[in-house]
Amino acid sequence: MDELARQLEERNRQLNAVFRITSALYSGAKEGMTAVRLDKLLRECLQITLDVVNADAGTLYLHNPERNTLVFRYVVGEKADELTGIEIPADKGIAGEVFQTGQPKITEDVAVEAQHLRDVDRKTGYQTRNMVTVPLRDIEGKPIGVIQALNKRDGDFDEFDMETLSIVATLVGTAIETARIQEERRLAIIARLLGNISHDIKNMLTPILTTAQTLALIYQNCKAELQRLRAQVSEEALEQMDRALREFDAFFLEAIQMIEEGSTQIQERVREISDAVKGVITEPRFEPTDVRDVATKVLRALKPVAQRQGVELKLEVQDELPLVLLDPKRIYNALYNLVNNAIPETPPGGSVTVRIYVCPKGEFPDGNYLGIEVADTGRGIPEEVRQLLFTDKAISTKPGGTGLGTRIVKNVVDAHGGKIWVESELGKGSTFFIRLPLRLA
Repeated sequence: MDELARQLEERNRQLNAVFRITSALYSGAKEGMTAVRLDKLLRECLQITLDVVNADAGTLYLHNPERNTLVFRYVVGEKADELTGIEIPADKGIAGEVFQTGQPKITEDVAVEAQHLRDVDRKTGYQTRNMVTVPLRDIEGKPIGVIQALNKRDGDFDEFDMETLSIVATLVGTAIETARIQEERRLAIIARLLGNISHDIKNMLTPILTTAQTLALIYQNCKAELQRLRAQVSEEALEQMDRALREFDAFFLEAIQMIEEGSTQIQERVREISDAVKGVITEPRFEPTDVRDVATKVLRALKPVAQRQGVELKLEVQDELPLVLLDPKRIYNALYNLVNNAIPETPPGGSVTVRIYVCPKGEFPDGNYLGIEVADTGRGIPEEVRQLLFTDKAISTKPGGTGLGTRIVKNVVDAHGGKIWVESELGKGSTFFIRLPLRLA
């Protein structure tokens, strides 16, 4: 009779957990399963599950197919901060075994389990005694990760615990798949809208470019006519005329160039935004590139913005910088984003500096890399924001910002096979570091 009562109590706890998880997931789906909402719900699901099986800690691993690793995506327990984000090979450890075989497993004593990854315990100082591990699948049954509960507080894990985790895994897998489908649908709509916007922008830019080209032609004709009339004008009148036109002459050709370059870059930027929204990393079109020239164009385009903010733009380039094989349009977009983001974060009187150099010793196989840095003397980036930069969860500290700009930069760097990171100190500024494999032209 006591055993029956115990089983009924366990079943009630299990049903209560399923009800709580199902209610939470249903509520999330009804409101729209955004990435932030899904993240919160999955953490809640993991915590509810651990409460039911009376476990001390737990992990929800998600598979990263690009690197074939299992990522500690959601972790509950005293070592959560240290473990979240860590990756292990998808075929190593008990989690890897369950992921590969698709079979749930109860491990009564990890001390005698050859598959157990003891390095994780050693690094964190956490002592794992026992665990139960179940596979996580999508709607079609394809493995997408693993759920694991560790250190049962009142003895050993049993079939009831494994069954509970398996039920939760089914619900979680469905929620993840639902969120993915909703996100794909949303991105498809956005991509279609961006296509329409891109077409409209091209149509709107056409008369601007035509007008700029016409102005340049009129300007050249006027200069030729003035040159013809010089013989009919006194020296004093010529000097007055030259003084009157000097400022205009100095600015006009640069302004026309800025209009033409800006119009082209607007179209390129719309394409970059579309790729970032869709998560697409297109192959770069490599060509011999003077990176100094690319950076000069970026700073020239943003000079009026910086002047209004009272910020100085600087360019520091290594002497005798060689031509390198890059996609100049995409590097322009990356630099534009970084400098444009740095200007409003820099108080008046401050500066934004672009540094470009070649380093003969680096982390790439050929031992060489092209270094690009964008440093500002601004407010700095809060640590919680810095950690999310260049990820799908990137956020912006600017009103109305989306964090999309840093994803565009990351796409450009990834397409070139490089790496990017940022160092920042509140009140002292930030420096973005880009390292690209050096391909000499």
